[in-house]
This record gives sequence, structure tokens and C-alpha cells, in this order.
Amino acid sequence: MTNKNVIFFDIDGTLLNGEKKLPTSTKESIFKLKELGHEVAIATGRAPFMFEDLRKELEIDTFVSYNGQYVVVKGELVYANPLHIPSLQKLAEKALENNHPVVFMDHEDMRATVPEHNYINESLASLKLDHFPTHDPHYYKGRDLYQSLLFCEEGNEVQYEQEFTDFDFIRWHPYSVDILPKGGSKAIGIEKAAEILGYPEEKRYAFGDGLNDIEMLSTVKNSVAMGNAEDIVKSAAQHITKSVESNGIHHGLKMLGLL
Repeated sequence: MTNKNVIFFDIDGTLLNGEKKLPTSTKESIFKLKELGHEVAIATGRAPFMFEDLRKELEIDTFVSYNGQYVVVKGELVYANPLHIPSLQKLAEKALENNHPVVFMDHEDMRATVPEHNYINESLASLKLDHFPTHDPHYYKGRDLYQSLLFCEEGNEVQYEQEFTDFDFIRWHPYSVDILPKGGSKAIGIEKAAEILGYPEEKRYAFGDGLNDIEMLSTVKNSVAMGNAEDIVKSAAQHITKSVESNGIHHGLKMLGLL
């Protein structure tokens, strides 16, 4: 394994461009990495069911999903960190009083506390998904949930952050915030996966662009921020590549000597 590495890629804004398309150069680079014997994995805030087609297209069976809360290695679940359900129930009840919908998410599906809401539609439509949540305000009962979504305007999440200290809140859209177990992150998920795969720290690489990538980029020894990332994200990384629209994955891999 001396010359082999594991490379974790974020999806939105990293593998996929603003139109949620996979650039040809990125796809070719992924398969070239595998041809050279490297391990290719995904590290995303998305649910597993939100990128199944991408995994099939790129032939990837190792992934860190839900920002590190649900980790699969070689097709097998190796780590799960569910949300604290009693606290989540209280949060959802308060959110309903404030006309802030919540979407509950497990590894297979997602359900909303309200039948319909513009914030849900607009936020999830930005991901170019075919799958939208149906209405089930009690979906939290009797199952493990690894992430939830709170839908509110920027700044309104502060009241929840102050009251619900079991959770971390990470905004990913003007109308939507991820709800995660406190302290959960892609960095922890990557650590779990890389240990099982047998790659030491110096053989681990990560590419990302979002606010939820900051801990990953500041923790993984060989980290790369996309050129389209915000400055605060770039400052967390060891390296900066071009934007996803400018063949940033290919450029970054060449820069690192992986291709």
C-alpha cells in the first residue's frame, strides 16, 4: 500500500458543478485514480439515497454520508451516529409553532412535518433531486435518524442552537439548515473509514468546497479546497485547486501528483 492512497470527494460543488452535472474530466480522473490502484470514496452531507446513481456511475462503494453520521466501507455499514430522538421531537414541535418545517431523514427515506412548504421545495430543488419528502410528522418514532433539515430564514436558527445543545446546525441553503448530532462531522466519518481501509493519515486526501467541509479540510492531512469555495473554506485547506467548472478535480489531482 506504500504508493496507494484514499481520496474522499464531496459531491455538491466538488464532484458536481452548479448544474449538478459531473464534468467529463472529473469522471475520467476518478477512473484513472482507481486504475492506478488508489481508493476513491465520497464524503457528503447528502443522504445515501440522494447519490445512489452517482455511486453507480463512478463505481464507488465506500462513502461518508450525512456529514459523517452514516459510513459505509466496501458496501458494508461500519459506523452510525444517530440523532437524539427526544430532543429532536421537542425541536420539531417548537419549529412547527414557528412555521419552520423539519424533515426527518434515515438511511432510506425522508419525511416532513408539514404536507407542503415553499422553503422545502426551493431548498431541495437546488439539489436537482427527483425525490421529495412526503408528509409524516411522526417519522422519528421507532427508527434511527442520522440527520434532519430545519427550514427557516438565515438567522432564525440561532434560537434552536441556543436551546438544543445536543445538535450542531450547519446552514447549506438560504432556507435550510442541517441538524447533526453534536460534534459529528465528515472528519470523524473519514477517520472511521480510513482506519478500516488501513490508510494512515499521510495517505488520506480530501476535496471539498462547503461550510460543512471545513472540519474535514482542516483535519485530513492532504486537503484541497475547490476554487469555487468561500474564503473561510479555502483557509481551512492545505491546497486550493481551480473551480469545479474549470476542471478543478483534475487540476488538483495533478497538482498533488496523484495523476
